[in-house]
Amino acid sequence: MISIFKFQVTGFKFQVSGYRFHRNLFVFLTLLLTAHCSLLTINAQRRDHLTEQEVELVRDAQQIDERMKVFVKAIDRRWLVINNDNSQAKQVEKDLNSWGELPTGTRAQLLKDIEKLLDEAISKIDDVAARDMKSDFFPISVHILADGANKFLPQLKAQLDKSIDEKEKGSILGAIDYCNEIIEASGKVKRETPKEIKKRKEKESKSSLKDS
Repeated sequence: MISIFKFQVTGFKFQVSGYRFHRNLFVFLTLLLTAHCSLLTINAQRRDHLTEQEVELVRDAQQIDERMKVFVKAIDRRWLVINNDNSQAKQVEKDLNSWGELPTGTRAQLLKDIEKLLDEAISKIDDVAARDMKSDFFPISVHILADGANKFLPQLKAQLDKSIDEKEKGSILGAIDYCNEIIEASGKVKRETPKEIKKRKEKESKSSLKDS
């Protein structure tokens, strides 16, 4: 009788143990599924501020001044989308092979793109300044970006006035700060005169002929 009772108790413990195992397995699988879904959500929300074609254009632009032209045009393209501006439709069509379609995204995403593009452009110029501030291309690149910043600033302020979304406002204010920083820095860098530009281009042309 005692042995039967012990067997029954042992069986009960086994059942309880099995129940706990299945319950723990269920909890583990639930947590695993939740983590997987969260990872998918994060990946879906992750967004590069440059399109694939723009990334290639930045990579191909070895000279810093040419790279700044890419950043400025990339921002211009986002303004076309934000403002639903079709005035450059012919140029956009001409650019399809090299630039691809206009960037897509929500207004908030495109404004964030602009903030990040300005930030990256400043970083690229800072890198050149740290290596060789005497480079002929350094002042050119600074003023290309500054000319863009002067153009972007009124548009950013106009967007700030009509924005009611806090994330949008954060991106706009960040971009405004970058534009002001660029414009202020450009005031300390000498701009080339037309005569100097002509002389530099002639020098570059002669240099390229020698290399070929």
